[in-house]
Amino acid sequence: MRLVIISGRSGSGKSSALQLLEDVGFNCIDNLPASLLPELVRRVQEQPRVESARLALGIDARNLWQDVQQAPRVIDELRESGIQCDVIYLDARSPVLVQRFSETRRKHPLSDNRTHLLEALNREKELLAPLAGMADLVIDTSSLSLHQLRDQVKTRVVGRDSPGMAILFQSFGFKHGVPVDADLVFDLRCLPNPYWVAELRHKTGLDPEVVEFLRSHEETGEMQRDITSFLGRWLPSYQQSNRSYTCVAVGCTGGRHRSVYMVEQLARTFAGQFDNIQVRHREQQP
Repeated sequence: MRLVIISGRSGSGKSSALQLLEDVGFNCIDNLPASLLPELVRRVQEQPRVESARLALGIDARNLWQDVQQAPRVIDELRESGIQCDVIYLDARSPVLVQRFSETRRKHPLSDNRTHLLEALNREKELLAPLAGMADLVIDTSSLSLHQLRDQVKTRVVGRDSPGMAILFQSFGFKHGVPVDADLVFDLRCLPNPYWVAELRHKTGLDPEVVEFLRSHEETGEMQRDITSFLGRWLPSYQQSNRSYTCVAVGCTGGRHRSVYMVEQLARTFAGQFDNIQVRHREQQP
């Protein structure tokens, strides 16, 4: 049996994430009181073929305060009983959430005549802090389109059907910010930059010409060996600590040449050592 808890602030994309999970075969329940979760799991376990059961539940600010506060304890107890339970927390920057509410003209569940929207969002953040603190995976949806959010959930959550740790190798550009879900960050800005070669500027680290350029510089190989050695030493320890997700973020200036190349090399290296290796090039998403 597999259980996925989706939480996060209003407007961050929880409904879209649940809808994607429903589309791929999860039984989804939104706004379920955490106090009812053990009874729901017990009833599911009484059914035939419980091993293949997949549930996705939404817990957010619409739940009672006391109910949200006890959610971490309930989830820990389920995990101790052997249930594969992942907590996914979605969020976005407050100005982005304000803009989304303004565009849709929706009412925030915690707002009223005396509580303006930004205050409601701040109260919601405090309310959900226990769930955010125990999340296995945090996704910042500030710059994600609906398609990109669904793609991330499908790749990172649905793609992790085995109980082992899912490792995401993600390239990014520092000028666009470090990914908020990064567990380990490596900086490649000291390596030779193909951007300054006119014929390579509009290509990416996936193109043979860029690959050849980077491989021709000794420091690229040295950096790759050092990163590989570090990850080879410590990723097994991450897995042994029962982590569900680990994001290895590799950045360069723009996120299109050096980091893309390195992520591809690292993913190939560790594909034979871990069952669930995923790749994402953030600055090349449609």
